[in-house]
Amino acid sequence: IGRLVIGQNGILSTPAVSCIIRKIKAAGGIILTASHSPGGPGGEFGVKFEVANGGPAPDMVSEKIYQISKTLEEYAICPDLRVDLSRLGRQEFDLENKFKPFRVEIVDSVEIYLNLLRSIFDFNAIRNLLTGPNQIKIRIDAMNGVMGPYVRRILCDELGAPANSAINCIPLEDFGGQPPDPNLTYATALLEAMKGGEYGFGAAFDADGDRYMILGQNGFFVNASDSLAIIAANLSCIPYFCQMGVRGFGRSMPTSTALDKVAKVMKVPVYETPAGWRYFSNLMDSGRCSLCGEESFGTGSDHLREKDGLWAVLVWLSILAARKQSVEEIVRDHWAKFGRHYYCRFDYEALEPRTAYFIMRDLEALITDKSFSHQQFAVGNNIYSVERTDSFEYIDPVDGTVTKRQGLRIIFSDASRLIFRMSASSHVRATLRIYAESYEKDPSQHNKEPQAVLSPLIAIALKISQIHERTGRKGPTVIT
Repeated sequence: IGRLVIGQNGILSTPAVSCIIRKIKAAGGIILTASHSPGGPGGEFGVKFEVANGGPAPDMVSEKIYQISKTLEEYAICPDLRVDLSRLGRQEFDLENKFKPFRVEIVDSVEIYLNLLRSIFDFNAIRNLLTGPNQIKIRIDAMNGVMGPYVRRILCDELGAPANSAINCIPLEDFGGQPPDPNLTYATALLEAMKGGEYGFGAAFDADGDRYMILGQNGFFVNASDSLAIIAANLSCIPYFCQMGVRGFGRSMPTSTALDKVAKVMKVPVYETPAGWRYFSNLMDSGRCSLCGEESFGTGSDHLREKDGLWAVLVWLSILAARKQSVEEIVRDHWAKFGRHYYCRFDYEALEPRTAYFIMRDLEALITDKSFSHQQFAVGNNIYSVERTDSFEYIDPVDGTVTKRQGLRIIFSDASRLIFRMSASSHVRATLRIYAESYEKDPSQHNKEPQAVLSPLIAIALKISQIHERTGRKGPTVIT
């Protein structure tokens, strides 16, 4: 490596890294991040490798890195190298003539990424929304991650939102002692502010800026699956898509099927992938996919090869500017047209990995047995008939790569779904996730609480998985 490009003060959002890699045609990029996990001493610390397209390394690249790591015999270090990360510009070093010179470039963390956003959105329309005679008051929570400089520079300085619209904008190593996870469990400061009714639009970002949450006035919550579907249905509000067109949509398998309803009306294909953005990158590189997203509050398009929280927020502001409706009105109009997908995710975190593994193993054996097919479950006044079950596998339409065992699915005859998936957060802890989804077409039934609607499905999930009995838990750690 002869040249490094680093964000000023060592800070870049994940979407900005992807943007810079593509802009300067870098060989790849390294991101040091805790993502949405607790940070600081004793907290999480991850290393993500991005390949030359600006997307996460595919499995084959990660495996090749691992194999090479087992054959390394030595490595060289430069203990006296000192780089001033605060000073913009180029610094050159002579490292024992290995590279002459070894160049380190410190770049403005926001500027290159901001220029890309200017080419995608109608900034004048957004600026008028935030500053015009019918302006909307917004509240943005950077959750003490890297998004502070982006929020202040783009939303406040560039687009005119008042400085006090932005909170928790100082990046802190431990994120202020709170997991920087943009959901109702952790973004409590934003939620309380929105409940007061003063603000018409609220958003929170995770620590590295690739995930987001949207709230409307009075704390109206937009779940990530609905957000993805609503963005898809309103792409005509974004100049980029008016120019580029829409070729297809992608969603991770656990994400609700709300996007599929929009795709059917728009007559574009939907690609159902395993969790992980690298699967979308292949689709976008091949020209198959224009918009994609995951239920974990990650959404993006083919402008980059990473999910992009600030991009998603600017899409929402563009929709608000074009439709001149509130967040809640836009969501309810969408439900009236396409139906409502009641949806929740239940996370059982910090499980002993062996326990989680055996729960999933036994559950797979149960649901894939022929006797489970067409079984009926009666819960209260509800009867659910099993239509099909599987252990999800994905065949990449671009290169034919097969990815197996990506979650267990139970699909009922009324299109309700239960999904079980294990997510290993580290070598000492595991997270078991249960996803429940139920579709309701009738607008008169769209005002119910998701957990109330989904409680029969959850009762089935708990009965067949025995997760409470086998873990000693009384309930999930987080519900989103």
